[in-house]
Amino acid sequence: MFKLSKSRVKTLLIFMAIVFMIVQVITILMLPNYTSDIINQGIAKNNTDFIVQTGLKMLGVTTIFILAAIGNVYCAAKVSQGLGKEIRSDIYKKVLNMSQSEIDQIGTSSLITRTTNDVNQIQNVTMMALRMMIQSPIMLIGASVMAYQKEAKLTSVFLISIPIMLILVGIILFFATPLFKSLQKKTDDINLVFREGLTGVRVIRAFRQDDFEQQRFAKANKNYTQTARKVFSIVALMYPLMTLIMSGTNIGITWQAAHLIGNRQMEIGNLVAFITYAMQILMSFMMLSMVFFLVPRAQASAVRINQILDSSSNLKEPTNPTPIPSETTNLSLQFDHVKFFYGKAKVPAVSDVNLQMKAGQTLAIIGGTGSGKTTMINLIPRIYDASQGVVKVNGIDVKNVDINELQDHIALVPQKSVLFKGTIRSNLLFGNEKATDQELWHALEVAQASDFIKELPGQLDGTVEQGGDNFSGGQKQRLAIARALVKNADIYIFDDSFSALDFKTDASLRKALKTDQKIKNKIVVIVGQRVSTVASADQIVVLDDGKMVGIGTHQELKQNNEVYQDIVKSQIKDGD
Repeated sequence: MFKLSKSRVKTLLIFMAIVFMIVQVITILMLPNYTSDIINQGIAKNNTDFIVQTGLKMLGVTTIFILAAIGNVYCAAKVSQGLGKEIRSDIYKKVLNMSQSEIDQIGTSSLITRTTNDVNQIQNVTMMALRMMIQSPIMLIGASVMAYQKEAKLTSVFLISIPIMLILVGIILFFATPLFKSLQKKTDDINLVFREGLTGVRVIRAFRQDDFEQQRFAKANKNYTQTARKVFSIVALMYPLMTLIMSGTNIGITWQAAHLIGNRQMEIGNLVAFITYAMQILMSFMMLSMVFFLVPRAQASAVRINQILDSSSNLKEPTNPTPIPSETTNLSLQFDHVKFFYGKAKVPAVSDVNLQMKAGQTLAIIGGTGSGKTTMINLIPRIYDASQGVVKVNGIDVKNVDINELQDHIALVPQKSVLFKGTIRSNLLFGNEKATDQELWHALEVAQASDFIKELPGQLDGTVEQGGDNFSGGQKQRLAIARALVKNADIYIFDDSFSALDFKTDASLRKALKTDQKIKNKIVVIVGQRVSTVASADQIVVLDDGKMVGIGTHQELKQNNEVYQDIVKSQIKDGD
């Protein structure tokens, strides 16, 4: 936790919070003394003027206490909320720069939990630390000194009550700490099930799996509830036990004080003050113990957060990056004996890929489901890094190029069309922030999306709902394609992004790409399932079970490649 807060909090605010807390504690410790004086000097001697004067002093001290409390809470809130803001921001930046394999390893639901619930735990403990954790020891020491000054003989009661309290707190902490750590993992499980239920609600309804998913969520929810119930039941024991100890302490103090007062060795006002100080001592222990319950849970959260922040990306930035030449005539894409393994897999997802493309050429990749098509193109923008071999863009190994610069040269349309909440314009400008309306409309025309955009209220300023839910699958694909076309890139990659288009729209789009002045001098990479989508490409790579089993034109592969022939026969009838 200290590591997380070290460079993310303002020292001045912490110092001010401590100063306000010290003032707050001093004023609290002064009040029982005034009460004692009122009883001993005012009420016992019937001195009304003394009572009024002391009462006004108490009022002034109370006002200072209130102002100090407000100042402490304000500074503590600024520190804790500011710390949460910085941590969330750092996690988000880190996740954006993570490789896809790291995200897969941690899990999306766990990343969400760590960014929200775990950060909240850190915020809560920081707030408590700047209030209770500082207040309790100061109050404990101050109240002990003041109680000893009032009546040293009565302090012997604490030799019994405080050790009992420490033993009880230790026992409760021993049983509660591991349960708090387990609770965070169970929060991940609930988020996982809930997130899958939300994103897959259509599939769940289509297959009538409502009951199954409800049972699945109920199981995760029950596991969380049982652990939470157990740990908070253990923690809840502390309050009645502390109350019992405090009541017993009061009885012991009153019993001893009665003898002292009866023997005229102690004044009644001192007894009232001593009891107040005794309660402050015991309450300080109680507040400290409450903080100790929160610290283990926050520490578990801090470990989970540091796991993200301290992780080193699998994608290593080059020490001396090589700039990519971007002259149109020198554009090239090359795979040289490329092989890739997922994680610790023994079998490569892509094996021994060799090819070379130049400016103005179109590369198509076709193969069965799971043959490694998407994996292969993910190696170009370094979403993953090749395990063996070299991927070159414009003659430069992509591992020797700054990742941001590399991705500036590449426009990618992923398999799943992702649109962001906003407008058509804001989504298209993801590709190029400086694009003019004319360029946006041109990209929409090439992507065969201009017709339905013109029918929208507001056209380019038409609304896009979260995830593009107000558009059909084909419309989302065309908008995603248009977004990529707006970008000024050297290589345009379309990862099975024509799958939701009808044959006519597919053909029109590919024709527009071939004839567009901007695109025709670039390298285009198309991943497709349909032969009609890839047939016009300059080179077609055929993948089978991760292996490159053929490369050539449609006619060449149709003549001499069995895998491609099987694909053609499965999609095109004789005579078509």
